Amino acid sequence: MTLAKLDHVNIRTAELARLQAFYCDVLGMTVGPRPAFSFAGAWLYSGAGEGRQATVHLVEVAEQPAPEGALRLEHFAFAAEGLGAFLAHLKYLGVAYRIGVIRDFGIVQVNIHDPDGNHIHVDFAAAEAAGVTGEPALAGL
Repeated sequence: MTLAKLDHVNIRTAELARLQAFYCDVLGMTVGPRPAFSFAGAWLYSGAGEGRQATVHLVEVAEQPAPEGALRLEHFAFAAEGLGAFLAHLKYLGVAYRIGVIRDFGIVQVNIHDPDGNHIHVDFAAAEAAGVTGEPALAGL
């Protein structure tokens, strides 16, 4: 067996509407079809057309899971295009971010946290950094 790609991430939250809004507003995901489970939740889709995929599954729980709990996910990541537009969008929304440059792999990571504190990074090809100004972490790429 060979794994091909990450299919989706499942996040338990007591703040379903707030997380749904974050992933849609900040990352441009859309709410889509979800099986008729016996519990509340939402499936959030990324991509378009035939490549559209339910990437983030939100499950509503009564009590907010503790970040220090035994089932902790450190982060998950998306590959993307449009670094400059994404940084402008984050600034417009007032979403804090940190840029990481992984020179060995030619990647620029934009690190953010959702309202529940889950760490997400969105990865862009380092070549996209050439058109972005005003970010000290991108100088010299």
